[in-house]
Amino acid sequence: MGKIRITKQFTFEMGHALYGHDGKCRNIHGHSYKLSVTVIGEPIADTSHAKLGMVIDFGDLKKIVKEEIVDPFDHATVFNKNTPHGELAKVLENEGHKVILTDYQPTSENMVIDFAEKIKSKLPKGIVLHCLKLRETETAFAEWYAEDNGAPPQ
Repeated sequence: MGKIRITKQFTFEMGHALYGHDGKCRNIHGHSYKLSVTVIGEPIADTSHAKLGMVIDFGDLKKIVKEEIVDPFDHATVFNKNTPHGELAKVLENEGHKVILTDYQPTSENMVIDFAEKIKSKLPKGIVLHCLKLRETETAFAEWYAEDNGAPPQ
């Protein structure tokens, strides 16, 4: 049997600010993110297996992405922990707001790299993360591809 790619899409709302940026994005603002997750693998051929014909159950993929990405990041405000926004983050957290401090500038580019690592670490054996597409707006997105990042083409 051949390899098949399957994709599941997710949405979440998130605020962020890009410290040191020379444009409007230095201000705290938010986006309605759309994340497309594509994995590759061979459909299960074992006729006694409950998931016969599936590469991975969409529900299982949803569980991974929800736990690793959607639940933590949805309705959070994200700041680079190495910027002065750290003080603001403490104030927000003390008032009950959901804040994430990252080791990176929270751009779509850096977030998609982080998300790829989080998802890859949770996928079952035989399932490979092929690509991610993180849409920040209707006209702007970042993509991550395994083959661009050292993985052999599938």
